[in-house]
Amino acid sequence: MSHLGDTPKPAQARVGVYICHCGTNIAATVDVESVAQYAARLPNVVAARHYLYMCSDPGQALIAQDIRHEGLTHVVVASCSPHLHEGTFRTACAQAGLNPYLFQMTNIREQCSWITPDRAAATDKAKALVAAAVRRVVYQQPLEARAVTLKQSALVVGGGIAGIEAALRLADAGKQVYLVEREPSIGGHMAQLYKTFPTLDCAACILTPKMVAVGRHPNITLLTYSEVEKVSGYVGNFTVTLRRKPRYVIEEKCNGCGTCMEKCPWKKIPSEFDLGLGYRPAIYYPFPQAVPRVPVIDTENCAYFKSGKCRACEKFCPSQAIDFEQEETLMEIDVGTIVLATGFRDFDPRQTPQYGYGVLPNVVTGLELERLVNTGGPTSGNVLLKNGSKPEKVAIIHCVGSRGDQHEYCSRICCMYSLKLAHLVRDYVGSEVVEFYRDLRAFGKGYEAFYEHAMERGVHFVRFEKDIRVEPRGEKLAVVYKDVYTGQYAEAVVDMVALSTGVEAQPDAHHIGQIFGVSTDLSGFFIEKHPKLAPVDTATDGVFLAGACQGPKDIPDSVAQGAAAAAAALSLLDHGSVELEPFTSFVVAERCGSCHTCEGLCPFGAISMVEWNGKLVAQINEVLCKGCGACVAACPAGAAVQHGFTLDQVLAEIEGILTRETETAAILQEAV
Repeated sequence: MSHLGDTPKPAQARVGVYICHCGTNIAATVDVESVAQYAARLPNVVAARHYLYMCSDPGQALIAQDIRHEGLTHVVVASCSPHLHEGTFRTACAQAGLNPYLFQMTNIREQCSWITPDRAAATDKAKALVAAAVRRVVYQQPLEARAVTLKQSALVVGGGIAGIEAALRLADAGKQVYLVEREPSIGGHMAQLYKTFPTLDCAACILTPKMVAVGRHPNITLLTYSEVEKVSGYVGNFTVTLRRKPRYVIEEKCNGCGTCMEKCPWKKIPSEFDLGLGYRPAIYYPFPQAVPRVPVIDTENCAYFKSGKCRACEKFCPSQAIDFEQEETLMEIDVGTIVLATGFRDFDPRQTPQYGYGVLPNVVTGLELERLVNTGGPTSGNVLLKNGSKPEKVAIIHCVGSRGDQHEYCSRICCMYSLKLAHLVRDYVGSEVVEFYRDLRAFGKGYEAFYEHAMERGVHFVRFEKDIRVEPRGEKLAVVYKDVYTGQYAEAVVDMVALSTGVEAQPDAHHIGQIFGVSTDLSGFFIEKHPKLAPVDTATDGVFLAGACQGPKDIPDSVAQGAAAAAAALSLLDHGSVELEPFTSFVVAERCGSCHTCEGLCPFGAISMVEWNGKLVAQINEVLCKGCGACVAACPAGAAVQHGFTLDQVLAEIEGILTRETETAAILQEAV
């Protein structure tokens, strides 16, 4: 007998079952014809077919034809992941006049054929999955998707080149954009570069105009020195809580004159932007082109915060912009979409002691060498050894932290970055350059020509096997390597070694992913919805990815992905509304015991207690509900029910699996 909240089984259910070959992805391992024959014998099944590609137009037409001619009331498709084509088949059902939620998809590719090498076992598992889907689908009821309006604003998290590009694209399209950056200035890693490959044009000349455009754009609210604390809501209606750190400088009053920096008596603090190779005062801009041009006080090194004395910056500030009483504040914003562009960090070569970084003098990272070569850097472009002399020979070692024990992946930028360093050293230092590489990967437009130009400039290339190390040789350094062609160990004596370090995910990527509902892979990078068909989308609707937070990439690819993420977000915003899945929860008032359990558990604040027939009962706001099912699982009275996941539906699916297992056991017993 059905009870309130249960899903009664239709008396005259007519189910159509469709098994996809998926070329040979499924058919090579699963006997699809046998599965279709088995499905035809299941209760309520009136049509069972198999087809080469069910997602193709002819495959969808086959379903539509049977809905019309066979009077199907429910449809099951056994094929690939619902993430790929559930929407495709729902649309096909709807166009044929069947409610799309009377359709059930079961995955016999990723969850069967791809992981079960034995053909008989894979076929039997596919039959069990189909049996489960058929039993379940007859309990499914017509549902209606909910349409909600979208707030016409976007949040971009991360102010590197990818985030800057995404923000400008959205703002130029007329959307209000909040650009959040945890550092005092936008610019990211690109701001630290001198030149860019393969054209060797000035990085600042490319980046600075975009930074200035962000700072001046009327549609962009720039929130630097800020971090995202919490995200709630759903696609189109996100509420984001930001934590804004105090600069101790009033942004609205500061005119960026720099007097405070000039008058600060504490000027010998290692500069983070210059990787400790140069110095800055206790009140500082991260770099001369910083946006916004508002300094920040380093409280750990400021004399006033350490001893209560000094206040020179406050005394000499002509705008009276210094405020030592500023405190950390929380700020809430409402946005429709979110773009994550949180970037990467450079691999720390201290984890690979064979290179001697941090121990041997004159062993530097590639970025440190670039800061030294930069005429606007800490040494005004003078590259000198520890003894004050100019290096006559420089070695550049590839794949430091990539394609090895630390990270198995290729960081993609290192080969071209190493070639760029070679050009810079030849052009600005005049030293001889030897590049030690495992495989040279010049994959982009103009990259091969860049490599050939380096050879023409006299750069030497030495290919080594995995084993390579740096050892002291008096005042010089020896790069000891195993030659890939001879198999013998050799060494090259040089004055300086530059380590071309790889790309790593941000150390807090997992935490950031939890805030935004985005998963990370084993290397810590954010996972896209589909690597080919949805490279900027995520599993959380309305949240998109841009740049190296999704995986290693160079500047052109980061810019392209920033623009792509903006286009995806803009497409969503311009639609004006979005359909939400109807798999929300509801409470059967007659069963509710007024225990408040669900109210405290709901992560979206969708449940409140209301009066009903003289008692308090739980009520779920289906606009706020995200269908997570926490209330359903926890309700001790069984009063909370979820559309699309009722007890009858779940139990029927389990029974389908168990029935097939029982049948298989009986067949095996007869064979014995």
